[in-house]
Amino acid sequence: MPAPRFYCDVPLSAGARIALPDALAHHALRVLRLRAGETIVLFNGLGGEYPAVLEIDGKAGFAQLGDFDPREAELAGRITVAQGLPSGDKMDWVVEKAVELGAAHVSPIAAQRSVLQLSGPRLEKRVAHWQRIAQSAAEQCGRNRLMTVDAPQTLADWLAQPADGLRLLCHPEAAEDLAGRLRAMPDARALTLLVGPEGGWSDKELEQARQAGVQAVRFGPRVLRTETAGLALLSAVSALLGW
Repeated sequence: MPAPRFYCDVPLSAGARIALPDALAHHALRVLRLRAGETIVLFNGLGGEYPAVLEIDGKAGFAQLGDFDPREAELAGRITVAQGLPSGDKMDWVVEKAVELGAAHVSPIAAQRSVLQLSGPRLEKRVAHWQRIAQSAAEQCGRNRLMTVDAPQTLADWLAQPADGLRLLCHPEAAEDLAGRLRAMPDARALTLLVGPEGGWSDKELEQARQAGVQAVRFGPRVLRTETAGLALLSAVSALLGW
């Protein structure tokens, strides 16, 4: 059985003995009930990982780090999912599965038709919640780099930022399909997938995206739910580009 993996937001170096942060120690000792002498794996999101031996002193946990392992589980290119905020807790699912599928970045978009609207302390708590989900998913799926999750912003504000490669907007009535667009860019190393919320993008948002150079693509004959579309596109892109 693989050794338990933990994200540890502290400097790590081969041969060091470190005190585990309280939350990590609680999870390892109280939730997973690991015992002294067991092997664990620590990573801090900067790449690579360290096998370690767990040590316990009362309620405190320590780790004796072994040699650095440069192992990575990243895609060959960068994919960002710009997700129109869905209702309820669907964004939790999108964040978790985007990590598992290799996305580098998720940008929640407070679209005009988004049912979920966040602001103030509620927004801050939700973003922190999404970041914890991303960390937990990285622990589970074997990634040693953390997927970043932005605070929600409007589509106009998001479009005003520098583009990270080609930007593709999922639209069921687009003239070009995803596979055709990707065949025209076999050497791509970064792209962004824009997915609307329930009800899709508004006409104003579609025009804003077009004026910003975003290209619309369709994906199959069926209309996918918002929490499905981005993840299906992410999987298809990584497969079609051989990532």
